[in-house]
Amino acid sequence: MTYYPQNPPMPRRVVFFALNGVQSLDLTGPMEAFAVAGRFGVSYEFVLCSVEGTSIETHAGLSVGPAAPIASVTGPVDTLMICGGSEEAMLAAWEDGVTLDVLRSQISRARRVVSICTGAFVLAATGLLDGRRAATHWNAANRFRTLFPKVELDADAIFVSEPPFYSSAGVTAGIDLSLALIEADQGARVALSVARELVLFLRRPGGQAQFGAGLNVRSTGPDPIMQLIARILEDPSGRLHAEGRYVPDLAALVNMSERSFLRAFAGAAGTTPARFVDEARLTRAKSLLEETSNPLDKVAYEAGYGSVDALLRSFQKKVGITPGAYRSRFRTMPCPPHADTSSEASLAKRLQSSPAPQ
Repeated sequence: MTYYPQNPPMPRRVVFFALNGVQSLDLTGPMEAFAVAGRFGVSYEFVLCSVEGTSIETHAGLSVGPAAPIASVTGPVDTLMICGGSEEAMLAAWEDGVTLDVLRSQISRARRVVSICTGAFVLAATGLLDGRRAATHWNAANRFRTLFPKVELDADAIFVSEPPFYSSAGVTAGIDLSLALIEADQGARVALSVARELVLFLRRPGGQAQFGAGLNVRSTGPDPIMQLIARILEDPSGRLHAEGRYVPDLAALVNMSERSFLRAFAGAAGTTPARFVDEARLTRAKSLLEETSNPLDKVAYEAGYGSVDALLRSFQKKVGITPGAYRSRFRTMPCPPHADTSSEASLAKRLQSSPAPQ
């Protein structure tokens, strides 16, 4: 049942700040989510801002306006959304001390401050993210770390919450974060209504990776290494190697010395063999949870985990939710009515009282 309040509260003011070159969805995606939320609960009032009050030219060539100068915003702000822009525009803003001073002033009057995609560069330039965790688009992660070494960047996360600061990865991840904020404001029922209206999943959890194993693999590399990577992605169960013997066994498969193998593998995959296998297993487990109704012990076996316990630990550490919770959010087919989640609940309770393995 869709929830409609009888007496909607007064609008909450959401200020959107963007620079030229911003991705259209970084701006309009969160704006649409908050606009739809206004139909079901607390209404939101929007103020669109640029540096000088000129219209904002998006990456796709759209002109978005009218916009107010960011310095003209007065009074309390519920949510300040910083949506980023082109690299040139962000660097110009970073070098413009006046703009950063204005942003710091606006941040001081906001209940919460949100960066979307490369908006994290603008927010980090104020110095207010130093010592805090943050997220940005995975493709901008290396440059972000170079420019802002004092910020603890989580390059994999969909979004990161460090109240009063919140940051998301790129494009559609801004909608995930917006739904999480709407849920915090108005509860899960309203967030679900918004997600259904926008034909979305309720939301991806913040800890979910922006992409899975394989998408970060370079398109070039020695043929034996590329073939091995393909075999690992196809079957991460461990049948290619003995557990704990990733380097010796995999190096033998491609007829390389261990040192040459490590160098070639890292050059192609961007990580170590053990970490790549671990990520491949997690990706396979996610796929099985989304696409099958297999019980957790079968998912664990087919993905290469030694037990449901190991599967649960991996999800809690890297995804932030249990495999059952992940399936309930992302499955593409219904779970069978006889599905039993008691074993997972029991394991989750036990793991809460025991430290995770290092």
